[in-house]
Amino acid sequence: MKTLKFRKNLSELILKNEKTTTWRIFDDKDIQIDDIIEFLVWETKEQFAVARIIDVVEKSFKELDEKDLDGHEKFNSKEEMYATYTTYYNKTVDENTIVKIIKFELIEKR
Repeated sequence: MKTLKFRKNLSELILKNEKTTTWRIFDDKDIQIDDIIEFLVWETKEQFAVARIIDVVEKSFKELDEKDLDGHEKFNSKEEMYATYTTYYNKTVDENTIVKIIKFELIEKR
């Protein structure tokens, strides 16, 4: 089964159904609609949920719109957003970077 890792603070938002979208760069898992994915806490690798992928779209950061932001944690600025993803992936992220917008629904909480 495919897995996605989330920082502890984001896993808590997912379990409260406040986060229903994740953005991924360099998706080496080829996440597709209807995939069943195990969600793991990044820091501990502990499984905290299982989800079904309900939508997948790819576009650049500069093309993100309100629909893409729905269900995703908010950033105070574009600079904060780029810095966050640069830290996550250890690669420079800017407005031209392609991001995979993945919407999901939980089917099991652990």
